[in-house]
This record gives sequence, C-alpha cells and structure tokens, in this order.
Amino acid sequence: MLKFGKGVVKYRIPILILCIAMLIPSVFGIMKTRINYDVLTYLPEETETVVGQNIMTDEFGLGAFSEVIVEGMEPKDVSKLKGEIEKIDHVASVVWYDDLLDTSVPMEILPKKYYDVFNSGDATMMAVFFDTATSADETIEAVGQIRKTVGENCFVTGMSAMVTDLRDLCEKEEPVYVAIAVICATVIMMLFMDSFLVPFIFLASIGIAIVWNLGSNVFMGEISYITKALSAVLQLAVTMDYSIFLYSSYTEQKARFNGDKERAMAHAISATITSVTGSSITTIAGFIALCFMSFTLGKDLGIVMAKGVAFGVIGCVTTLPAMLLIFDKAIEKTHHKVLLPKMEKLAHWITSHAWVSLVAFFILLVPAFIGYRNTDVYYDLGSTLPETMDYVVANNKLEQDFDLGSTHMILADSSVSQKDMEAMLNEMEDVDGVKDALGLSSVVGSSVPQEIIPKDVRDVLQSENYQLILINSEYKTATDEVNEQITRLNEILKKYDEGGMLIGEAPCTKDLITITDHDFKVVDAISIAAIFLIIAIVFKSISLPVILVAAIELAIFINLGIPFYTGTQLPFIAPICISTIQLGATVDYAILMTTRYRKERTVYGRGKKESVTTALTVSIPSIVTSALGFFAATFGVALYSDVDIIGSLCNLMARGAIISMFVVIFILPSMLLLLDKLICNTTIGMKKSVKEAAKKAVV
Repeated sequence: MLKFGKGVVKYRIPILILCIAMLIPSVFGIMKTRINYDVLTYLPEETETVVGQNIMTDEFGLGAFSEVIVEGMEPKDVSKLKGEIEKIDHVASVVWYDDLLDTSVPMEILPKKYYDVFNSGDATMMAVFFDTATSADETIEAVGQIRKTVGENCFVTGMSAMVTDLRDLCEKEEPVYVAIAVICATVIMMLFMDSFLVPFIFLASIGIAIVWNLGSNVFMGEISYITKALSAVLQLAVTMDYSIFLYSSYTEQKARFNGDKERAMAHAISATITSVTGSSITTIAGFIALCFMSFTLGKDLGIVMAKGVAFGVIGCVTTLPAMLLIFDKAIEKTHHKVLLPKMEKLAHWITSHAWVSLVAFFILLVPAFIGYRNTDVYYDLGSTLPETMDYVVANNKLEQDFDLGSTHMILADSSVSQKDMEAMLNEMEDVDGVKDALGLSSVVGSSVPQEIIPKDVRDVLQSENYQLILINSEYKTATDEVNEQITRLNEILKKYDEGGMLIGEAPCTKDLITITDHDFKVVDAISIAAIFLIIAIVFKSISLPVILVAAIELAIFINLGIPFYTGTQLPFIAPICISTIQLGATVDYAILMTTRYRKERTVYGRGKKESVTTALTVSIPSIVTSALGFFAATFGVALYSDVDIIGSLCNLMARGAIISMFVVIFILPSMLLLLDKLICNTTIGMKKSVKEAAKKAVV
C-alpha cells in the first residue's frame, strides 16, 4: 500500500482535478434519480395486496384513490366541480351522487345507507380514481391540480395526498438537514481537533464523496425519500472517522520523518488504508444486512449507504490527502490547543474499578433488554405529520364529518353470483367498524333501478374478470381494530370467493406489519453474524467478537429501550435500521481500542492492566471526537425535522453514538481486563506472542 500512497502524493493535483470533474456527471445523476415517497410500494411483489393492486390497474385502469370533501356548495355546483376534476389529466373517474340521479332530484330519495356515503351536514364527498399509481409523479401532479381546482373549502384525502404533501415538505427540509449537519459537525471538529481549517477540508472531501454517491443512485432508477434524506447526513457522520484516522496518522508520520510532508503522507495513506478498510467493512456489513429485508426499503437504504461508505473510503485516501498537502501551510497557521484534556487519570480510574463496570454491564442489560423488546412502534406514517399539513387537515375532516377512518377495496371474481355477493356484503356490514360495503350488486339490489346505473359507474365497479367493492371503515389505518377487521373481512371473502383479494392502504399496512416483524429478526441476526465473522477473521479470535458485539449490543438495547420507559412510539423502520447502523458504525470504537490493547500485549509485552490502560488513554480522544461528530451531524436534524420518521431515526442515531461511546469507554476495558486470559487462549497466536513480547520487554 505504500506504493499506492506514493502514487497519490505524486499525482495529487491530477487526482484532485479528476475528483472534482467527477462531480459533473454526479450532479446529472442526482437530477435524474427519482424519489419515491410511498413506503408501501416496497412491499414484496408476491404479497396479495400488491398483486391485487396490480390487477386493479390492469383490469379497471385504476391506480390511486382519494376522497374529496366539499363544504357549503349547492348540488349543481358540486356536479360542475366534479366535471372539472374529471378533465384533469390521469383522473380516471369521479363517483358522486349525480352518477345515480340528476342533481334536480333531492338526495334524500336515496336509502339512508347511500345518502350517508355522500353527505354529512353541509359537506358532501366524492370518490376520485386515478389511472396511475399512488406515488406516481402523474398522480402527485393530478392531486396538485385538484387542489387548485376545488379551492379553500374543499379537502383532498388519501395516500396520494399524503405523498404530495410529504414530497413538498421533504424538498423544503432536505437542504436544511445538510446545512445543520455540516455546521454542527464543523463546530465539534473545530473544538476537538488541532486546527480550525482541517474541519473544512474534511467536509469538502466528504462532500465530494457524498455527491458521487448520490449521483451513482441513478443506476437504481429511484430511491426512497427516507434514503435521500438520511444518506448525506449519515455518510457524513459515518465516514468522518476515516478522515480523522488519516489526519492523525499524517500528524504522527510528520513527526517521524522530521517534517517531510510528502513522505509522511505516503506512509499515512498506507497505514490508513489498512485500518480504514477493516473498519469500513464492518460498517458496510451492517448496511448490506438491510438488503436481506423482504420489505425492499431496507435494500434501498442498504445499497445506498454501503456505496456511501465505499466512496467515503476512496475519498479519504485520494481527495483528502491531496487537499491536506495543498493546504498544509494554511493548516499549520491555524493550529490551536486541543480542547480534550489528557485521559490518563480517567483511564486509570476505569481499569482500577473494572469489577464495578462489569457489574454495571449486567445491571443495565436486564432493563435495557426489557425496554428493547417492548418498545412500541407505529406504522401509519401520516399520523405523525404536522397538524397544519393539507393532508392531515383533510383526514381529520373525513374522520370528524363522515366517521370514516379508512377505505378498503375488494376484488371478487365476476362469476360470483349476485345472490352470493349480496349475502357477502351483508355479512361484511355486520363486522365491527364497517360503515358500509358498496358494490354493483348492492346498488342493483337497492331501490335504484338497474337500468339507470350509468356506464361510468359500471366501468368503475365491474370488469370482464372482476367486480370491485368499496368497504368504508370507522377504524384508522394501522390500528389493532382495523387489523382485526381486515382479518374478519378476509375470512368472509374467502368463504364466497377463494381467489378474492382485499386491498387498500390498511390491508397493505397490515402486511407491512407482518413482513417487517419477520424482517427485523432476520436482519438483526444477519448483521450480528456478519460483523461477528469479520471481527473473528480480523483478530483471529473466537472470544473477541463475542466481547465486542456484546458491548455494542448493550448500547443498542439501551438506545432502543429508552422509548419504552419514556412512552415514546418509534416509526416501524427505526428498530431495524438503528440496530444495524449503530452496530456497524460504532463497533469501530470497540475495534480501535481492542487493536491497541492487543498491540500493547503482543508487541510491547506489557501486562494486561497496563495494556488496557494505555489502549484506553490513547483511544478516548479519537472515540470521543468521532462519537460527538456523529452526534452533532444527526442531532441537529432530529431537532429540526417535521417528518417524524427522519427526526426519530436521526435522534436514535445521535443518542446511539453517545451511548456506544460510554459503553466502549467504561465497560469494554473492564471486559478486556477481566477476560484477558480467555482472550489470550482463544485468539490464534496471541498467547505465544504475549510470552515472547514479555521476554523481550524484560531483556
């Protein structure tokens, strides 16, 4: 690797020019990468709700569905408004009272069941069907056009309305996320590093790598808004360590080579590649573990962040060295005293009270694990959006005026007889929380004559192979009540039509709950196993992976257990992401300290207590700087964001970095010290190396 380091030093100017030139195609890649704001599209394709949605699109030409509530308008004006909505591109059809009877005929002529579907007080509701998917750009544009058309006293509900508002909010907030992360990280590095200029060089280098990563997402076609919002902040927080490693190594090498900067940098690059590669592999493994989720949002985030870490490593050993050499004189002029004090006294205190720390480990483990296992999560992402958001206002209006929490759709075989369909609908209407079940057969079986049912209504409710039924529910999406309701509705549906499918936002969310619960167990196991294996190979040890992973898992249990004791709900994706991200990103702290401990034991021949004390003394500044940098880059975003899923994830990452820092500094040294004999006996060649080093030290 020394040869590579010398090459980077020699060709630093061309390398820097090339790195900057690569930003041009990367920016075009960013512009061409579509952002997906609908998490339900990441459900597996074979899921029945997804299959049903695809059938509805193919058979009926229908995709997204929204309700539009109109207040204080005469029926003739509502009918006119409906006609204007129907003219909007990608609106497939609009169903309202005037599809059944002329507006000159009083609505009261309808049976109460049908009257209540359309009316509540001075408000009336129409159902809008789109010919494109919920989160399609065309649907989002159509929702925007509907809002412009209907005016202030009208409200648009449904997933597409939420996606539209979420997109607008995220596009407004995302530049602020990056600004906050950069400012906070800069302040921390300026305080804890020995130069005021170095943090800006770090950020420039990392910023280039972030743009490379975001630009390369064009090959994925699209990424989730969660991935887009988190990727830059998370890449900055995670890969900052690598920049610190290189700069620290460069400083040491300059002292070693009497100020020969080029030679020092070549050796620093060589040393950094070795240490950073091992460190980054564990982080990448954590992100790759997310790719094993059947809910493919994990794959989306995992691939993007794994690439981000890889680009971060590349930038660390190419762009950053070039910048440091170019600005070396300016760096020296901006040197200042490091804020962190010497850590010898703290290190001695920790190793002198090893049993106290180990007892603390077991005392903390029980409540942390209980909290970790019982923390409550939510699946309805729309429920945590700002109360002033148009979608939230409309949904509240729908619930208050029409007592409507969600709408399900049933696709039943067209061969099911009208008699069976009526019997099925009657059974479904008796299910708790079901307001009404409306299909073509129910309209035909009512007092409304079959011959006056317009073709537009028939086209919405029946195709060649299927008939569509709308189920209005009082229960909100993702609640226990609606999930029980869906189970019961499915039982009734399968009794009359084994191939029938129940679809919609609430059924999709119920599938999401089942799938992600399984995914959490799988991803957690894979990430632990992968990182365990990497550490075992790096250290050639059986015991060290257990010790290191146990220490970080305790930190994860504490982090994800705190919400249980504070009564805080987490977004469903949080436990899956945080358990892998925190393990992959902060196990580096443990690896850094353990590497130094082993070096003290096997190379310098020092005793176990002296080795652990030295490792702790040397490692604390790097661990504290890294953890505070991670904390700073994410905590500011957590405080600012109005998108709860983004704020919650950033809050958990910020807190996780600090908890991992404390666990590694206070508990891991005790484990290394008290289990030293076990470590020596279960690490290949360590026992022999310790004895040989001890003999040399005596001589």
